[in-house]
Amino acid sequence: MAARTSDATRPGQASFDDLGTPLHQVTFCVIDIETTGGRATDGGITEIGAVKLRGGACEGTFQTLVNPGLPIPPRITVLTGITDSMVFPAPRLGPVLAALLEFVGDAVIVGHNVRYDLGFLNAALENHGRARFANRSVDTCALARRLVRDEVPNCRLGTLAECFGLAHQPSHRALDDALATGDLLHLLLERAAGLGVLGLDDLIALPKMAAHPQAAKLVLTRNLPRAPGVYRFRDRHGRVLYVGKATDLRSRVRSYFSSDERRKVGQLLREVEAVDTIVCSSTLEASVLELRLIRALDPRFNRQGRARGSRTWVKLTAEAFPRLSVVRVVRPDGADYFGPFASHRAAAHVVEAIQTALPIRHCTGAPGRRGAPCAAAQLGRALCPCGGDLDPEIYAGVVDTVRTGWRSRPDLLLSPLAERMDALAAAERYEEAGDVRDRAAAIATTLRRGRRIDALRASGRTELALPGGAGAVLDAGVLVAAWGSDGQVRALDMVTGVPPPAVEPGPAPSDALAAELLCVAAWLDRAAGRVRIESSTGGLASSWPPLPDFTARRRPVAPIDRDRDHDRRGDRGDGRWSSPTRAAALSGVAGRR
Repeated sequence: MAARTSDATRPGQASFDDLGTPLHQVTFCVIDIETTGGRATDGGITEIGAVKLRGGACEGTFQTLVNPGLPIPPRITVLTGITDSMVFPAPRLGPVLAALLEFVGDAVIVGHNVRYDLGFLNAALENHGRARFANRSVDTCALARRLVRDEVPNCRLGTLAECFGLAHQPSHRALDDALATGDLLHLLLERAAGLGVLGLDDLIALPKMAAHPQAAKLVLTRNLPRAPGVYRFRDRHGRVLYVGKATDLRSRVRSYFSSDERRKVGQLLREVEAVDTIVCSSTLEASVLELRLIRALDPRFNRQGRARGSRTWVKLTAEAFPRLSVVRVVRPDGADYFGPFASHRAAAHVVEAIQTALPIRHCTGAPGRRGAPCAAAQLGRALCPCGGDLDPEIYAGVVDTVRTGWRSRPDLLLSPLAERMDALAAAERYEEAGDVRDRAAAIATTLRRGRRIDALRASGRTELALPGGAGAVLDAGVLVAAWGSDGQVRALDMVTGVPPPAVEPGPAPSDALAAELLCVAAWLDRAAGRVRIESSTGGLASSWPPLPDFTARRRPVAPIDRDRDHDRRGDRGDGRWSSPTRAAALSGVAGRR
């Protein structure tokens, strides 16, 4: 066993938490093995060769024959020149693996068809009670197919070495092949740089990206920063086609050329001619800037956040016998407004939920004109004045319950729904119980959203300390200033020229303000535990108790015990389970807590 290391050898490299490590700072370990053939589970390794590379220089080599403990087939000897007599005095695989692990360390493993080499090595590690390689890996064969396939007859290592005149030529011996693969890696890195591949994450993703029909446009990402911010795709006329946000701008934009298979992305990339970015101090700033730019520019390829229509509200009218309706405008008419909702459908769902929980009227006609109660009243589902005999005081109590339930006592709305859901589940009417559960969830979700908006609007001026030394200032929930670790404060309206939504008094915020407050609230929820409130003139907390969760859940179903009585366990004889317990679990009704 021979391992040679140059004077420049460094101790084991730290793991790559940041895959954006520049390639000249990455330590690669090129590995090649010779085997007895067959599969990784039953074949034997006869030789291992490795070479460590960093910054274009060789830092050390590793080479040893291995006694596989089984005869080498003649065809393998003809191919490699390795005979039984050569490997008989060689060490067994156990101590060789220990030395190889030490040599490789945390380096990125490289191989020509690296899955083959790692398959044998990982199988051997498991057989010797060791953990598999967890290192990142790069396959020069896959890279060659993407970068130079049109220049060579095939992508075999020998063919590539001959066509490109590599300094080392493969010979079906482990170290020779590893050295040739290292030369090929350096050649491919030079080619990849033309596509803007400058970091490890770029290199790992390149085999998929280079096959993309718009791969030539990867050069647009060459100078993109590795920082949080907002990116804009522009067409040949400079018009903004799409606005997005990212924690790492470079990685996110490049991902459109590999992992994103949405149909609209193909058309988007065909039209893109330029990409520009705005670097932000934090992902909070990026989220808010994205929202403001989308509303201001209305890009053609954006869907979420587009200014295509206003939000909707549920209105409790101010007439003698109030009713619920869905409206798009909040007016100073003395009525109560609940919301906002993202769509008419969501608002209508909440109306149905409240009408299920409480007997508020369904009909819209004038009291007493019908001469007889409406259908909902006849079925006992509502108190309606259409028959002319409804006591106003009794109905006023129902309306007060709706107001109180929405403003301060959500249990007045949710408890009747929970009781009805449980009763339907007990009667094995699971689909109906699921419908009631969904209506209760709609109310809880809307109340939770409204509480977030109200808490932010009442918070006054709030200064936040964000992860990484960044910070931000909220004014009534609206982001007005931000700074990074350098402490340089900048006003957001000066960054993009897009003003923040106006903060106006009143019970109902504007569409733009509601959208931004929900964006800030969602970010604060995700960053809980990593954000510190430095100061707040109004307090950034909700005084309300948490709302119940009506989200449907799947519970694991116990395996069928076929030794038990079929009738008792509900087996229908065809292998399918018909127990009510399972049906309830799948509907999410029986699992409510």
